[in-house]
This record gives sequence, C-alpha cells and structure tokens, in this order.
Amino acid sequence: MVGRIPVMDVHPVVDLGRQPAKATEGEPLPIRASVFREGHDQLGAEVVLAGPDGVRRAPVRMVKHADIPDRYDALVTPDQPGSWTFEVHAWSDPIATWQHDAGLKIPAGVDVELMFTEARLLINRVIGEGGLTDNERLVLTGAAEAAAAESRPVPARLAALQTAELDDILASHPLRELVTIEGPYPAYADRGRALFGSWYEFFPRSEGANRDELSGKVTTGTFLTAAKRLDAVAEMGFDVIYLPPIHPIGEVNRKGPNNTLTPGPDDTGSPWAIGSKAGGHDAIHPDLGSFDDFDAFVGRAGELGLEVALDLALQVAPDHPWVKTNPEWFTTRADGTIAYAENPPKKYQDIYPVNFDNDPNGICREVLRIVRLWMSHGVRIFRVDNPHTKPVAFWEWLLKEVRRTDPDVVFLSEAFTRPAMMHALGAVGFHQSYTYFTWRTGKRELGDYLVELSSESDHLMRPNFFVNTPDILHAFLQYGGPAAFKIRAAIAATGSPSWGVYAGYELFEHVAVKPGSEEYLDSEKYQIRIRDWKQADADGRTLAPYITHLNKIRREHPALQLLRNLTVHDGDDESVLVYSKRVDDDVVIVVANLDPHGARETMIHLDMPALGLDWNDTFVAHDEITGADWSWSRHNYVRLDPGHEPVHIISVRRPR
Repeated sequence: MVGRIPVMDVHPVVDLGRQPAKATEGEPLPIRASVFREGHDQLGAEVVLAGPDGVRRAPVRMVKHADIPDRYDALVTPDQPGSWTFEVHAWSDPIATWQHDAGLKIPAGVDVELMFTEARLLINRVIGEGGLTDNERLVLTGAAEAAAAESRPVPARLAALQTAELDDILASHPLRELVTIEGPYPAYADRGRALFGSWYEFFPRSEGANRDELSGKVTTGTFLTAAKRLDAVAEMGFDVIYLPPIHPIGEVNRKGPNNTLTPGPDDTGSPWAIGSKAGGHDAIHPDLGSFDDFDAFVGRAGELGLEVALDLALQVAPDHPWVKTNPEWFTTRADGTIAYAENPPKKYQDIYPVNFDNDPNGICREVLRIVRLWMSHGVRIFRVDNPHTKPVAFWEWLLKEVRRTDPDVVFLSEAFTRPAMMHALGAVGFHQSYTYFTWRTGKRELGDYLVELSSESDHLMRPNFFVNTPDILHAFLQYGGPAAFKIRAAIAATGSPSWGVYAGYELFEHVAVKPGSEEYLDSEKYQIRIRDWKQADADGRTLAPYITHLNKIRREHPALQLLRNLTVHDGDDESVLVYSKRVDDDVVIVVANLDPHGARETMIHLDMPALGLDWNDTFVAHDEITGADWSWSRHNYVRLDPGHEPVHIISVRRPR
C-alpha cells in the first residue's frame, strides 16, 4: 500500500527483499529512492540503519538528486559484519516549505507578516521538541525574535532567518509531518576480505618440482616445497594464495599434455578430475603430502599475512569413491554409461558431473561435510569451480548454512556465463564473482563495464578481476607483448578492489596451444610446469616489481579498496581510458593507453566535482608509477608510450 508520502523504487533491494543486498564492513552503501507528494509542499527523507545488534544508528539525511526528479540519495556505512536492515523515512517538511515560500513571497511583499508569524511558530516548535545544545537553542531563540521584530526592516528580518548556521540547525532537527516508512530492507555486511584483496594462484605440484637432466623424469612439488614460494608471493603484496584442487586425481580416462587422450604412465592428469582409489574431495593427493603438511602450509601462509583459498569443484573422476558408493548422484545414459562432462565442442571424458536432482539431501549433506572439513584445517576462502552448472537453490542452502555458523568464510564464484545466472549466484550468497573483464579490452566496453560493476550490479555481485587463469589466455596477452601485461594488471588492480594473477603472468607467458585458442601451450592443467623464478629475477625478465608496486599503491590508497566510488572521464583518443576513484580526500585517477603497440598523445577531460574539486581548480598530479608531478586542471595533455609506461596512476594532491 502506498504511504501518505509515496516512497518507491527503493534501492538496493534484491529479489523483492528476499535476499540481502551486498554490503561490507566499513564500506559506504548507497541508498536511493523516489520520494514525492501531491501539491507544492516540501518534503524530507532519511535512511535509518539497524545493525546486527538490533540497535538503530543515527538517521542519515537523504539529498535530492541534482538531475533526476524526485530521486533522493544517501550513503550509510555498516560498522560491523552481520545482518543489517535499512528503512527509508519520508515526511512533509513544514520548515522547508516555509523556506521555499518565504524566499518568494517576502521579497515580493506578499503575506509578509503572516510569513514571519509562521516562521516564529515553526522555530518555537523546534525548540519545544528539545534535544538542542545551548548554542542551538540560542540561535533559534534569536531567529524567532527576529521574525517577531516588526520594527526592524523586512530585509534584515528575512536575512536573520536565512543564515547558514540556522539552516544547519533546522536541518539537524527537522519537523516531521505525515511520516511514511518503507522497509525494513535487508543487507548483509561481510568482512573486508570479501571486498578487497589481491589474489595469486599457483599449482602446488609445480612449485619446487624438478626435472632429471638425464632421464627427463619430473619430480612433483609438494606442500613443503610450495611453502617456500609463499615468501615471494607475499613480497609481491598479495593477500590470498589460491590453490586449484589438491585432491587425488583420477586414473580412468586421465588426460595427457595439452588435453590429449593418450597419457603416458608418468602423466599427472588434471586436478579437476577429482578422485581415485586414494580418495575423493576429503583427501589430499599423496604426491603433495599429508594433512599435517597442508596444515603447515596454511600456517606458513598465515605467518606471511596470506589467506589460503581452496578450489571447491563439485565433479568427479570416473574412479572417485562416490561413483561406487553413490551411483545415483550421477546421470546414467541410455546405454548404461555415466555421462561425462561436455561443453561442445570440448569434451571432458575424465570428469563426471554431479546430478543434483538425484538424492539432493544426500548430496547437500556430503558437500557441507567436505566444506567444513577444509574449514577445520584453516581454509576460510573457497573458489568455486563452475557454480553455474549446479542449481542456484543448492548454493543458497549451502552458503546460508556456512554463514549461519562461520560468517567470515568467503566464496568466489567462477561463473563465466549469462548475466542473470552470475547475478543470481551473487544474490544468494556468493561474496565475489569472476567477470567478463578478461574479454573487455576496448575503451568503450571497458568504461561501460566498470560503471556497470561499480554502480549497477554492485548490490548483487562483487567483481574479482583476474588478468589470466589456467583456462584463459586472451589474445590481447598473446600478441600484445610486455606492455599488454602491464596494461591489464594496472586496470585490474585499480578498477576493482579485488584482482587476481595466475602464476606465470609475471613471466609474460603468452603462447597458446594453437591460433585462435585461449588455452596455454603445455597447460598447467594437464602437466607440471617448472619455472625458474630465480633466473627470471636475475635476468630482469619479470613483471614482479611492477605487480609489487601496484599492490603497494592499492594498500596506500583507500579509494582503490572500494567498489562503488568509480567515475569514468572523457578523453579524445579512442585508445585512452580514463577513470577515477575517490573516498574522502583520497583521489586516484587512472589514465591507460589500451594500445600495447603504439604511443598515444591526447587530451583528457576530467569531471572535477567527481574529484571533489571545483571546475576551475588546479592540482598537483603525482604519478604513483614514475614519481613525476604535473600541474593538472580540467583539461590535460597526456602522452603514454607502451615502450616506457602505458598507464598513469595519479594521486591528486591539492595545493595548500
């Protein structure tokens, strides 16, 4: 039912309020609504936030949007993790109505004394409602006396009622009539890592692996050898170390190098083909070590400030224990065989998908058991493989069960699929989502996508910009040279509060298995990859110093740690992307040359109010990459050479 003061189109509201909007502890949450009424009387609106403790926070006044009629906006900030609600309160505002009418009537000589009488009565009402400081009471009393002082000149009496100090007091103590309340609407504030973090992915079996020079036989890495690589990952400034599946790998239909169907006796197979006679999702591949070794790995990561993220891939190899113990969990074809995974034209003969419509309760119990097992070994982040191929209702149940007892556990959705499914997975509880970032390389599509993620779908899903994955080597990286790797890393690290790198990126690995493919040649998915990190560092053939610098910039600038504070600016060159992020006095401007092959010279045009500046202001533009300083204003010349530095990351330094 519509209230006396209509409040409509409240945002953020997810699934008609059945699911909570995305929020984060300490992150400003934008609230908006359409608020209006009949006639010409003025109105007011505010947001009232209630925390997990049920206590209401101080109301936050909503501000009328400058360009959208009847739109009101406010920012509220949850100050602790947990379940929150917000209400939008709207009311008829007699003070604002008087201020509007008096500004027109009194100068025109219309109803002058009547307007002053109304002013005095309204001010006395404010005084009568209490809650004032001594100074506020003194200012209000003086204003009421000025309104009643008929012997004084009319302009002087009006001026006494239009001071900034009086306006602030009246705004802080509004008179509310015909109050309408819409809500409460739910929001859930997650811990900070759900929003901000730098991820690094490596395969433990590759870290510390070695090849015998005579026989060519490869000895696998283990958790103990992989732990030695953690220092370098931490030194680059990463927060999360993500491991692909660490479970036993199936032997039936095992894949060989480059996804061939003819593996040799020493081929390792794909970690995503989970399960063998050595165990399933609740076991560790014997080559990697024991649970004690895994615990030591997690412990060492924690000492270095790294959280361990583990892959949750709900699929099995043909020799997974489930195939024998619970054959009903899979799809049986007409010929009696179990259906393997397919994504035509790709075929995954080494993987059986789980059929969640067969014994859903049993599958749910088993998956929850597995998740809690790894949680008990220190895993508080899960990267979920292909969640869009499982029922959304299953994820809603699982994520709520985990959140009920362990709200700090974070789930990242690896769903490169239709927007509706990606949004639905975020809505039912996934904390982060992979995105289409990898395939957005042009100025217009990148700019539009940054706006979409930061201000259109932000209540549903949080992005994590991975520059590459074991599955995705975009053509931009295959043919763009080292500059392409810098460009993509800089945009990922500044365009999203969470970003990720798959090992080898810093070595500029860029060769695809064949033209037109996004698969790596000699993909680490199917074989151990031995990298000589020390030699690369010695030769200077590494992007690690640049990545380290990016992560340092991210930690030093709070503006880069938020999602909803991004503005895209104009530039004359179709290969130069300009955007900024701002929180309070921290402002960062990114100017990126998207052409990795040629220098670009152009003019860029900044939306100065979006930077917290007036249109005619100047400021010192400090390049966080090179250390150079320039004097910038609204219109600025830039030259970006991919052979030197293809991206400016500018911190705004205001003149004192």
